[in-house]
Amino acid sequence: MLACMTVSGEPQVNAKKVGFISLGCPKALVDSERILTQLRAEGYHIAPTYEEADTVIVNTCGFITPAVEESLSAIGEALDATGRVIVTGCLGERPETIRERHPKVAAITGSQDVEGVMSAIHELLPPDQNPFTSLIPGMSGGEVKLTPRHYSYLKIAEGCNHKCAFCIIPKLRGLQASRDAGEVLYEAFRLIASGTRELMVISQDTSAYGIDVRYRESEFQGKQVRAHLLDLAVKLGEMGAWVRMHYVYPYPHVDEIVKLMAQGKILPYLDVPLQHASPEVLRRMRRPGAGRQLDTIRRWREICPDLTIRSTFIVGFPGETEADFQLLLDFLEEARLDRVGAFPYSEVEEADATHFEGRVPEAVKEARLARFMEVAQRISAEKLQEKVGRTLEVIIDEYNDDEGDLSGTRLIGRTKGDAPGIDGQVYLYAGELAGQVKIGDIVSARIEDADEYDLFGEVTALLPWQPNVPQLGALVKH
Repeated sequence: MLACMTVSGEPQVNAKKVGFISLGCPKALVDSERILTQLRAEGYHIAPTYEEADTVIVNTCGFITPAVEESLSAIGEALDATGRVIVTGCLGERPETIRERHPKVAAITGSQDVEGVMSAIHELLPPDQNPFTSLIPGMSGGEVKLTPRHYSYLKIAEGCNHKCAFCIIPKLRGLQASRDAGEVLYEAFRLIASGTRELMVISQDTSAYGIDVRYRESEFQGKQVRAHLLDLAVKLGEMGAWVRMHYVYPYPHVDEIVKLMAQGKILPYLDVPLQHASPEVLRRMRRPGAGRQLDTIRRWREICPDLTIRSTFIVGFPGETEADFQLLLDFLEEARLDRVGAFPYSEVEEADATHFEGRVPEAVKEARLARFMEVAQRISAEKLQEKVGRTLEVIIDEYNDDEGDLSGTRLIGRTKGDAPGIDGQVYLYAGELAGQVKIGDIVSARIEDADEYDLFGEVTALLPWQPNVPQLGALVKH
């Protein structure tokens, strides 16, 4: 499906139209937003359908085999529909894979290569040189977001220094490259000023932020700020929006981040990609922290009892025995993680694990995945049941009205312990506040029921939105 970008009051000009397909993780989505912003700044329109597109850009994912196949399929579909396709993103770092399947693509660039994409667009669709139409309001200006207005991803670094056996991210996106703290904070400031109420901090290894630049200082609002996750979290927390931490590795200084969560400065939420619990499997994966995971989780929960921990795991990694898998199930029972995702090991071209011995049969992988998810689902249901009867803050993502309802009678939102797209939701009845609650509002809600993944309840109050960042215009409700 093509990305659709509309601009209020945009004139009907015969501008060049570009289709856009964005695949992959939130980090790739941020890259897509930057490309779309540049397209808009140069006067291109974004076509919502293939029929309207003069050419199509496909931002690809190349992390695991299913993602590669999805990307190649999307490229083929766009080629069949338009005949002119520019490929970018992680899979673009392996052009031979793309050319082998689709030799007729117009251009291929790697990840984060906005300049390369724009150069290819200029070749295929030279920008409008008309001095009159290029100055028409609505043809440029403003950043493009692919998320709803009330939440945004804030990418603080690119690349990764780890050498995990199953991963090729360093080959696709390079080694860790941290942004200056001042640059990140000014971006966060602009986003909140424009209506963002929730910032999701992302990178490949968020805990390693700043290591590559030796935590150098940069200017933000007249003061110097270190490129260190703790310093960044403190400053982000002062802005007054929800701040959510993703892709956090259990480095020692994360304890200090959890203390900020206990103080209410940032959300009590950690997305920690643990991948497994067996020391032997973790050793083969070349993952850090083997054997210390439970101690770390206990320590974090002692610091911040309301902490929500989500993680992802791989089952069926080469060499994984039944005993290894049982250690993983035992870990789940003891750690009682709040949110858990898992997937069966999939070979990745160029990853070292592709050549490991001890491959686990597909049927065994699927059986283990089912057993894993059965345990994870039961724990999730038990933990969510503990929230019944409590009153929680919920950010509203969408309406869920039945036919005949007053607009805004039924709502879908998320608690502080739920990230969009990957965690659970809260289904709410607005009651006397029907029609008053808008998407992006934060409400107080009484939780009345729960299932394996979601909560159900009723809105009790509309909470004031009072960020410490001046709001642009009257777009944000106070």
